[in-house]
Amino acid sequence: MANSISVSHLSAGYGAVQVLDDVSLEVPSGQTVALLGTNGNGKSTLMRCIMGMIRPAAGKVTAVIDGETHDLTGRATEEIVDLGIALVPEGRRLFPKLAVEENLLIGAYRPAARARMAENLDYCYEVFPRLKERRGQPVGSMSGGEQQMVALGRAVMSAPRILLVDEPSVGLAPILVSRTIDLIHQLKSSLNLTVLMAEQNFHQAVRIADRGYVIVHGRIAFEGASAAALSDNQMVRDFYLGQ
Repeated sequence: MANSISVSHLSAGYGAVQVLDDVSLEVPSGQTVALLGTNGNGKSTLMRCIMGMIRPAAGKVTAVIDGETHDLTGRATEEIVDLGIALVPEGRRLFPKLAVEENLLIGAYRPAARARMAENLDYCYEVFPRLKERRGQPVGSMSGGEQQMVALGRAVMSAPRILLVDEPSVGLAPILVSRTIDLIHQLKSSLNLTVLMAEQNFHQAVRIADRGYVIVHGRIAFEGASAAALSDNQMVRDFYLGQ
């Protein structure tokens, strides 16, 4: 079934500060779309608008879930999660004093996920064997890379159709960034997810992206219909890839 997101002419910000200005983008069903840009250009704000955490001043967010169209604009975050859209937030936002398994089970909040809790937990431990080894360990005592696995696993526990991942590389060593990006691709392929990933590491994001957008000062500066189109764009090469 089709699972996609459409953002149309979205403007949003914080109080009098406008962060997004007339942003439009498409996340087609079954694809990984990279939202590329350096810090402070509006990537996280866009993610929060999609999840209902920020109400836009203008524009519209629409999702197709299992073939049914839903207007997300103005909906509460819990309603959006219940439709089957999950966010892995920047900074992970875990419960540091709770154990790995407790953090994972918190993700199985929506009714559809509770029915598949045991199955999804087994899947998480298959994909992230390190978490199975440390299922009883407090998350706050784990490394950044391990915590990112917990954050991804928590999202999987919600049985999503669409996965939003916000800045997965933040705070990770380069080798862990590559591994984390590979894990996102693995989850997308094995669970048939549609993925929107906001990332500032262009080299890593382009490796798994089917298409992407470059956001600059809250506006879409370039749309690439393929990973090759992103890499070949002169603006991207000059300012982001250092070529």
